[in-house]
Amino acid sequence: MAYDRDNIFAKILRGDLPCTKRHETEWAMAFDDIAPKTPVHVLVVPKGEYVDFNDFTARATAEEQAGFWRAVKETAEICGVGEEGFRLTTNNGEVAGQIVFHFHVHIFGGRPLGRMVRASDG
Repeated sequence: MAYDRDNIFAKILRGDLPCTKRHETEWAMAFDDIAPKTPVHVLVVPKGEYVDFNDFTARATAEEQAGFWRAVKETAEICGVGEEGFRLTTNNGEVAGQIVFHFHVHIFGGRPLGRMVRASDG
């Protein structure tokens, strides 16, 4: 899949759409999700044009990847969940529920999240 420069996260990164920014570095921007599922629900997106996790890990330089993951950690700390705990999620492809095809990580926290559902439970 080719990267779409008109996706919502590309527009946010360019400043064409507003967001509630939580953190920004050379490599990434973090902002509140518009439909939060937990008290803390922040998206962290790399500034480079990557469709999904597979694309990011295949094409981003080691420096970009390290800078991105460092920004994820810093964002969790800034949002107050770095010590108490948080969940990271990324959806890779349509079958996994990816809606915006710009690689991103969700940080969930601010309340007990419970265990993930076992395959035999669902």
